[in-house]
Amino acid sequence: MFSKKDLQRLIIPLIIEQFLAITIGMADTVMVSSCGEAAVSGVSLVDAINILLINIFSALATGGAIISSQYIGREEPHKACEAAKQLVLSVFVLSMVIGGICVFGGPQILGLIYHDVERAVMDNAEIYFFLTALSYPFIALYNAGAALFRAMGNSKVSMTISIIMNCINVGGNAIFIFGFNMGAAGAALATLISRIVGAIFILILLKRPVNIIHVDSYLHLEFRPQMVKNILEIGIPNGLENGMFQLGKIIVQGMIASYGTAAIAANAVCNSIAGFPIIPGTAIGLAMVTVVGQCVGAQRYEEAKKYIIRLTGLAYIFMLILNILIAVFCGPIVGFFNLSAEATSTAEQIMLWHSLFCAVLWPTAFTMPNGLRAANDVKFTMTVSVLSMWICRICMSYVFGTMLGMGVLGTWFAMFLDWVFRIIFFVVRLQSNKWQHRELQQKLSAQG
Repeated sequence: MFSKKDLQRLIIPLIIEQFLAITIGMADTVMVSSCGEAAVSGVSLVDAINILLINIFSALATGGAIISSQYIGREEPHKACEAAKQLVLSVFVLSMVIGGICVFGGPQILGLIYHDVERAVMDNAEIYFFLTALSYPFIALYNAGAALFRAMGNSKVSMTISIIMNCINVGGNAIFIFGFNMGAAGAALATLISRIVGAIFILILLKRPVNIIHVDSYLHLEFRPQMVKNILEIGIPNGLENGMFQLGKIIVQGMIASYGTAAIAANAVCNSIAGFPIIPGTAIGLAMVTVVGQCVGAQRYEEAKKYIIRLTGLAYIFMLILNILIAVFCGPIVGFFNLSAEATSTAEQIMLWHSLFCAVLWPTAFTMPNGLRAANDVKFTMTVSVLSMWICRICMSYVFGTMLGMGVLGTWFAMFLDWVFRIIFFVVRLQSNKWQHRELQQKLSAQG
């Protein structure tokens, strides 16, 4: 169903978009680090919560994109447009509720999760959390629009808007952090403005009737319970999976906070750098949702399986190259972040280990399962991910980091063990063909 050129047109803009997102994230950390370790640590603690909530919005967006892709595969574009309307309505309502809770209850939430951090770190975290929570509805709507354009096989739109958002973010950081000396608040304000602009642009473009998936009016998004149910049947398990994944990271972050500010700062920097070598795997995983979703909608399961294997292999090639580069230039890269000697040493050690395990394990653990999700096998991927998170990442983080005295490095080894756990179950599932759910596709087709 997809030629080589089709895949190139879909994947290359996604790689560029993910590259920009990661590099701008690193630029944020570098800019904030100029304000001291308390500022960068506060931002890091809040970002763990932000990623949790944004991933929940993204999971719902993915659910809508999968349903829309399958309707396109079944040649039912009118149903794909209806799914798009229900997706926009759902993410807006959910993001408004969650955003309101975080805006008004931010200090209490932070105090409950990070009760052991220093006062200076908490002060930075509170103002950063308040301003970024205001942006939740905008980033949720942007993610929904971007997912729908990807479902059409058009990833250039989200790439272009991402470039605009990132330019606004970096420019805003420079003005607010360096020009007005606003520190963490300046970084948050720049993020808020960039997300407002991104949401406006993508919603305007989504109204264009030339798109196979479009929304004719945002003022008449009639509630369709059955369509929302179809989206939520994918979005809720996917959201729970992503939510539990990020919740586990927050719990581990709480453990790391007890190891001291240097450990928090080293972990924050490593998280920023670690996002770079997974760019191809993440981008190809997003493309896989579109490709496999349309194949499954057309009931071409063997073709879907071939694409899953082929795209995962492509992710391995790109990620191997990037992880080698990270390992070779680890020292200079970590040096850009102006950390203390203790934090710098810890960060370099973590990144060397990460480069090894990421190149060998990450694509099968994270890129490949997107193919299963696109085939509606979301309950299985959710179950495996949740079990892996609690057994490996959380429990073993305590064992390695606290009981064995490995500190923050121990939490990263627990993460590598988590990847191994996932791979075993996902590979067996793919080979079993139980992920195909042919009867579910027949049911959805009958509803159409």
